[in-house]
Amino acid sequence: MAMFKYSRLDFLCTCVGLVLLLLDISLDIWAAVGFYQEGAWGPLAVLLLLLVGSSVLVQVFSWFWYSYEEFQMETRVEKWLSPRLKLLHVLQMGIYLRHAGVLETSMGSFFSRSSDPLAVYLSHDLSMLRIIETFSESSPQIVLMLSIILQKGLLDPVTVIKALGSVSAVAFSVTTYHRCLRSFLPEKAKQSFLSSVVYFLWHLTLLLSRLVALALFTSVMPCFIFGHFLCSWLVLFFCAWRSNTAFMDSPAGEWLYRATVALVWYFDWFNVVEGKTRKPTLLYHGYILVDICLLCGLWYWKMSTDPPAFVVPWVYAAATAGTVVALYVLGLLLKVLYYKRFHPNLRGDELRGVSTEVLQLGDEVDAPRMLMQSATVPDVVTDRCMPGPPAHCNRRMKKLAENFYSG
Repeated sequence: MAMFKYSRLDFLCTCVGLVLLLLDISLDIWAAVGFYQEGAWGPLAVLLLLLVGSSVLVQVFSWFWYSYEEFQMETRVEKWLSPRLKLLHVLQMGIYLRHAGVLETSMGSFFSRSSDPLAVYLSHDLSMLRIIETFSESSPQIVLMLSIILQKGLLDPVTVIKALGSVSAVAFSVTTYHRCLRSFLPEKAKQSFLSSVVYFLWHLTLLLSRLVALALFTSVMPCFIFGHFLCSWLVLFFCAWRSNTAFMDSPAGEWLYRATVALVWYFDWFNVVEGKTRKPTLLYHGYILVDICLLCGLWYWKMSTDPPAFVVPWVYAAATAGTVVALYVLGLLLKVLYYKRFHPNLRGDELRGVSTEVLQLGDEVDAPRMLMQSATVPDVVTDRCMPGPPAHCNRRMKKLAENFYSG
């Protein structure tokens, strides 16, 4: 029976992710202290709002997922702290418990030189939580830091380092998320390393263009950015609702997921339903491209008519606005290249792991027959909720893989 393999590269990604997490926390504290010492109460309030809001959102998702699994703990550290699980999430420590569980299983897999599917299972949930944190904390922080740099007209060391740290967090989260999606591909459909490079560059260029456009607009119209976000989020939330997503196992969790999808869509595209999504994707990118043009156009108009303390010549202002728009177009071209040359179109039943729809039928599943099929079909792995030997398949990440590879 084929198993999900936890390689040394996965172990390296786990260690790098933990280092980046600790570094990000340190930079957050450094930036907050710097704003306080400067008396920059507005940026300090926004930074604290982003930190607290993102942390609460991640903890809620983590708690929902534990509850869906009936609080069955797989690692020693989770079992030891399970009586304090609710308290840990209230204290915003739930994601660190998941980090500890992944580190425990990955170190055991690394030193024993054996593949542990449990390490892959746990790392998939952690990767999804990091994606949520990326678009609820790191991406808005990049907008905040870049807008401060633009308003001051100089490169403050704290602001620059924090902006670079946030960009690193975004890049790492996008890369590890794609690696988790690839783990569901059968061996015959494994993508090359070049596909990951193109995937990374596609997301990085689109995301950077969007973030820079928002930062340019925020630097000259800081009060209007909140109205822009609220209006855009409502439109995107309506689209997520109309998409009839089915990701979470409870109505409350599903509505939270749709609200989070709208937040992610404010910055970047995210597949949420299985099947062909060409038309929704074209509509989305058309909407974002027009929005970027408007944001850059308003920034150029303000710089020309009512510039801030420092003056940018109109030629440089026009070149900056044009470059941001061109960067988004370049990202779209890279995305087309990825789908033309590297993207494998697979059905859900062609991916590794038992179909989530089958697992949710409960008493309608013929367990012995499924186990016999899993023993004969090399690309099928039983989920841990199935009887028999424990083999792990993360249903949530598999659902995302179905959405991505069937699109």
